Amino acid sequence: MKRIGLLSATVVAGMLVTAGPALATEAGVASAGAANFKKGDNAPVVITTLAPCSVEGEETASSPAVTKTGIKFGMTTSTCTTTVVNPDEEITTTRSEARGTGFELSALVALGGPRLKVGSWRITCDATQTGTNAGWALGSMTGWTGLPQHIPANYVHEIKKSNGTVLAKAKFAEVIIPDPNDGSVTMNLIRITFEPASGYSGTISLGSAACSPTP
Repeated sequence: MKRIGLLSATVVAGMLVTAGPALATEAGVASAGAANFKKGDNAPVVITTLAPCSVEGEETASSPAVTKTGIKFGMTTSTCTTTVVNPDEEITTTRSEARGTGFELSALVALGGPRLKVGSWRITCDATQTGTNAGWALGSMTGWTGLPQHIPANYVHEIKKSNGTVLAKAKFAEVIIPDPNDGSVTMNLIRITFEPASGYSGTISLGSAACSPTP
C-alpha cells in the first residue's frame, strides 16, 4: 500500500517582492520527526528533532534507529540542497527532503488500541522563484484502520479502541501557509496528538519540510 500527495503554493499575483522583512518560512529545511509525550505523572518520553537539515546550514543529516518506551523511529536521513540554474543571473532552486523507515507507535496497544506502523515514508519541499511544491509518500502502513486510499491535505484520522473510544488523532499532510501568502509552505507528514481518554498527553511528529521561493 502506497499513498502519494503533492501540494503547490505560488506567489500571489501582483505581490511586490522587496528586500524588506524575511519570509515567514525558512528558505529550505527538513527533519525526520520528534516526540514528547507521557502517561499520567510518569516521566516523559522525549525524542529530540531527528536529522535536521537546512539549505542555509547543515545540508545533510542522518539519525540511527531510535527506540524508547512505546515508540520507534527507524533510520532516517535528510538533505537540503541548492541548485544554480542560471549562474549569470544567480537564479537558484532548492530541494529539502527527509525520509525514513520503520516507524512504530506501540504506546496504545496496552489500552486496546492499534499498533501503528509506517514501513517507509518521504517528504519533500521544492522551491523556485515563482513558488513551492510540497510532496509526500507513505508505504507499508499497518494498524491505520479506515484511512482513505487517497489522503487529502490536513486529513485527521481518529485512532480508536475496538469499542470506538478515541485515544489519539493523527493529522496527515498538515499544511501551513503564512498569511499573507508569500508562496512559502510548511508540511508535516504525520502529527499525532493524544486524547484524554488515552491517559497520555503530548505529541509525536513524523517528517517535516518547509521552503520559500528563491530570491
